[in-house]
Amino acid sequence: MRTKRIIHLLSVLLIAVSWGCSTNTAITEDTAAGNMEQTETFNEQHRLQFHFTPPSGWMNDPNGMVYHNGEYHLFYQHNPDSTVWGPMHWGHAVSKDMISWEHLPIALYPDSLGTIFSGSAVVDMNNTSGLGTKENPAMVAIYTYHDAEGERAGRDDFQTQGIAFSLDNGRSWTKYKNNPVLKNPGTRDFRDPKVMWYEEGQKWIMTLAVKDHISFYSSPNLLNWKLESDFGANVGAHGGVWECPDLFKLKTQDTDEEKWVLIVNINPGAPNGGSGTQYFLGSFDGNNFVIDPQFEASLNAKPVIATTVNGQEGIWLDYGRDEYAGVSWSGVPEEDGRRLFMGWMSNWDYANVVPTEKWRSAMAIARKLELVNTPAGMRVASMPVKELQNIYGTTKKLEAQTISNVLDISDKLSINTSTYDLQLRLEPVGTQNSFAVELSNAKNQKVLVGLDASRGQYYIDRTKSGDHSFSDKFSGIQYAPRLSNDKAFDLRLVVDVASVELFADSGKTVMTAIFFPDEEFTKVKLVTENGQLKLVSGQMTDLKSIYSSAE
Repeated sequence: MRTKRIIHLLSVLLIAVSWGCSTNTAITEDTAAGNMEQTETFNEQHRLQFHFTPPSGWMNDPNGMVYHNGEYHLFYQHNPDSTVWGPMHWGHAVSKDMISWEHLPIALYPDSLGTIFSGSAVVDMNNTSGLGTKENPAMVAIYTYHDAEGERAGRDDFQTQGIAFSLDNGRSWTKYKNNPVLKNPGTRDFRDPKVMWYEEGQKWIMTLAVKDHISFYSSPNLLNWKLESDFGANVGAHGGVWECPDLFKLKTQDTDEEKWVLIVNINPGAPNGGSGTQYFLGSFDGNNFVIDPQFEASLNAKPVIATTVNGQEGIWLDYGRDEYAGVSWSGVPEEDGRRLFMGWMSNWDYANVVPTEKWRSAMAIARKLELVNTPAGMRVASMPVKELQNIYGTTKKLEAQTISNVLDISDKLSINTSTYDLQLRLEPVGTQNSFAVELSNAKNQKVLVGLDASRGQYYIDRTKSGDHSFSDKFSGIQYAPRLSNDKAFDLRLVVDVASVELFADSGKTVMTAIFFPDEEFTKVKLVTENGQLKLVSGQMTDLKSIYSSAE
């Protein structure tokens, strides 16, 4: 089992904030260290050991993800005073590799205009806003103000867009004196601005979620915005409100063909219930997003698995129950060339009641997105970032063999861990049959991750995973399409103490699920049904805790 892991954190110094003030007081690392330094243990039951979690309090959507001066910034929706959703702040952490994180003081506090909902951040390299200089460009956060009093009063314009800026690598923030920079035209759901620089048009583009569609705005300076166009009211999944969008270009793996990807998170209406991340492929000319005709046709085809609303089908970045609000980092250097993505690892069906005590929620592992060709058409695949190798421990390999019933992987490799990266290449022997990787403990609690041959779909079964008394929507089996015609099955399972992320067939199918066993799952088996299975290759790598260790 795990040894005790302890990390020294700079705790957040909570200070009084004037609600009528347009600038929130800066909290420096030195101030926090000098006044409130304490030791926090990250060894509580169900605390993930290599996924990002807040030290305490509530967390949901990732926000303001931007790379600058060698650091990946992660802001996040945060309620520091409770483990349930409440008045939203922007929590803040930074990382050199998207794996190990340094917690920083809260970046943005509520003020007289409202609480701080989701949004994005950019570095204004050309100083278009005038908020910095060309020598020291401003990091600019663009976020939604949520006026709860206005909502209670029955107004429809209670969500507006504001900005704040930082001139010291995100360590302190000043809110723009003329907020909001984009007022509400009278729509109750008007939020989650994702901003990017559109080089061809020399302007900023804001992708904004507006109830059941996306609105695109443009600006020369981040301060003055005009509406360009709308997209999506009659396409894609519409089982709930559209939220947390993103817009970016991707190239295919094998050619230089490019497509614009429009991510739209939706709650509810995901294929396995609750919240999820759908996307569209198309073109964007600085004014309009136009969906790719072949992609649109696949939306209307008979679904392998999808939620049907008015004859429209969603296509999903992650088919599991527990990836939501995912967006990508801005500012990643061109020489890196990757589109880097991270989502919130929970589901609004039960996020407020999962059985953790000091904190709630985690982020999924950071992922690289790529365009790939599949039998269903062009799709976005995702795989864990290569930086996950920074916490690799011992790797043990499995011998090629034919399995008739059960292969006890943990026993075969003499591995006793609940945090690992398992990679398997499998082939059916004769007629294809169902199989599963079984994660279990001595209490006969288990999670199954595998292929249902009768459906031709991957699945995650957590009906016997441990505690699910907190919600009648938590238990059950989740399904996802297989988007490969290859005879072989390539499975990669990234497992933490309370989560599993499946990347099948090189990331063409992805599923994320959380679970809450009474004891950690340290037993791993490969189980076949009604036939044989050939293990072509396999290896299991221990993943170290991102927290410092102490005996």
